[in-house]
Amino acid sequence: MSSEVEKYHEEEKIGKTYDLRVVKRLLRYLRPYWKLVAVALTLTLITNVLVSLQPYFTKVAVDDFILPKQTDGIWIFAFAFFGLFLFRFLFSYIQEILLNMVGQRVMFDLRTEIFTKLQRQEVAYYDKYPVGRIITRLTSDVDALNELFTSGVIDVLGDLVVIFAIIGMMFWLDWKLAIVSLITVPLLFAATNWFRKHAREGFDRVRTRNAKLNAYLQEFISGAQTVQLMNAEEKAKRGFSEINDDYRRANIETIYYYAVFYPLVDFIGAVGIAFVIFFFGAEYLTGFSTSAQALTVGILASFIQYSLQLFQPIRDLSDKFNVLQAAIVASHRIFLLLDLEIDIKSPASPKKRGKARGDIEFRNVWFAYKGDDWVMKNVSFTIKAGESVALVGHTGSGKTTVTNLLMRFYDVQKGRIFLDGVDIRDWDLEDLRSNFAVVLQDVFLFSGSVEKNIRLGNDEIDDARVRWAANEVKAADFIEHLDGQYEFEVHERGGGLSVGQKQLISFARALAFDPTILILDEATSSIDTETEQLIQQAVERVMEGRTSMVVAHRLSTIQKCDRIMVFHHGDLRESGSHNELLAHRGLYWKLFQLQYSDRERQLPGAKLPQLEPGPTFGP
Repeated sequence: MSSEVEKYHEEEKIGKTYDLRVVKRLLRYLRPYWKLVAVALTLTLITNVLVSLQPYFTKVAVDDFILPKQTDGIWIFAFAFFGLFLFRFLFSYIQEILLNMVGQRVMFDLRTEIFTKLQRQEVAYYDKYPVGRIITRLTSDVDALNELFTSGVIDVLGDLVVIFAIIGMMFWLDWKLAIVSLITVPLLFAATNWFRKHAREGFDRVRTRNAKLNAYLQEFISGAQTVQLMNAEEKAKRGFSEINDDYRRANIETIYYYAVFYPLVDFIGAVGIAFVIFFFGAEYLTGFSTSAQALTVGILASFIQYSLQLFQPIRDLSDKFNVLQAAIVASHRIFLLLDLEIDIKSPASPKKRGKARGDIEFRNVWFAYKGDDWVMKNVSFTIKAGESVALVGHTGSGKTTVTNLLMRFYDVQKGRIFLDGVDIRDWDLEDLRSNFAVVLQDVFLFSGSVEKNIRLGNDEIDDARVRWAANEVKAADFIEHLDGQYEFEVHERGGGLSVGQKQLISFARALAFDPTILILDEATSSIDTETEQLIQQAVERVMEGRTSMVVAHRLSTIQKCDRIMVFHHGDLRESGSHNELLAHRGLYWKLFQLQYSDRERQLPGAKLPQLEPGPTFGP
């Protein structure tokens, strides 16, 4: 895989982040649900206090009932022991439900916020980042935060309560044995610190490789047809294997730290229990201390249980720390997205709103998608309301860029663009774009019914207008033969419909919205001659009274435009009517000659149209 492609799919690594600041920001998402969190926290505290009482019950059972062979009151003791576990079960059950409710609601809020941000993000953002990486924000990263809210923060607090409760009970039973039990704790903290440091780096690598994997998958699954057409399956497989192998190795490296840490914690715990047993033997069996009478077998049994219980929450804290680190890395990436400035947005006080007349002016416009690689160079022109203008030129000459700039998908670096005499940056952005309807060569249809794809969420467009628009572009002829007609379910990317049918639906969509300015960007280049003839009259009628911009390579599609503008390498080279440009014998004349000379070779006997008034360019 080339370094450029690798860099495109690779995700930036997260270095040192301000954990406390990020955690503080995350906790704000819990604020709307603080009552549920408070109840869950209270239940967690009660549950973990009950957990710390279990070894004490063992001590009482051994010292007061088993060794003395005492049976009086044993049923009451057994019932109390059963009640302890019953309440622990009930409280844990309710706590788990509450925490998952909170987690799911927080995930809902966060995904909604991210999706809203992505919908408002300027188009340049999607030029820079692959879709698969963006999807990772809404899936894997948000899931990591769900773990934090459902099994992270509350459980950490609960584990801390257990630790302090156990240590308190141990010192209450016998302070010397408690000190012996805690001798190995510094070793445990050293191991935890080692694990914490390396696990964080591992989580960062895993999430980086995961986003890279998603980006590659999205791109090559979307382009599966092209891959098969070019017999590039093996090359795609090799590229995927490299990324997949990087992801596998990153996971294995992280698992290594788990494989070392968890057995090490168990070993340290076993050493601690061994110290307890040895000290008990010295105290109790040999009478080493004058206070040996205070130690009992029941205390030993309870201390062994307390030692096991003490290491369990410490181990859990380390695991929760991994959840926290994964959430910190994920949230940092999410917040990087949420904190991105949206450069293209409505001004605080728009100078213009509502319906436009359709007067357009480009004044000394310079634009580059990247750096100083100018796509448009000092371009100036005007289009009067109701005028139809064609934009022609070689691929990459800047034709589509003109329409993108006009709708503020990008902002110019130099110069100004006016709509109705007002700089488009002073227009309300939503109102500005509502004045346009665009029909593209590569039609994008959403999953859902045909009717929904024409209406596109605009409740002001009723069923009658949907059917009117479909009739006008002759789309009704095939729609009424579909299973379910206007309720026919369109699959992803328009699956189930031909290219021509999808373009007819896009024309119906444009008509239904009744725009002030109509943009046709190679809109009929993929339609057969018969279908093109069906929609030509409807398109011409829609263009009447509207400002229309037609981007086309096929000169036959612009025969009735009022004016033609010829672009070349970002410059506006020529502008005029068809006859004027042919008479000028410049760049447009060369394009015309080239296109129709190709046609002559394909259709022997065909003649070039003559330079007479009112020439015909139809096929």
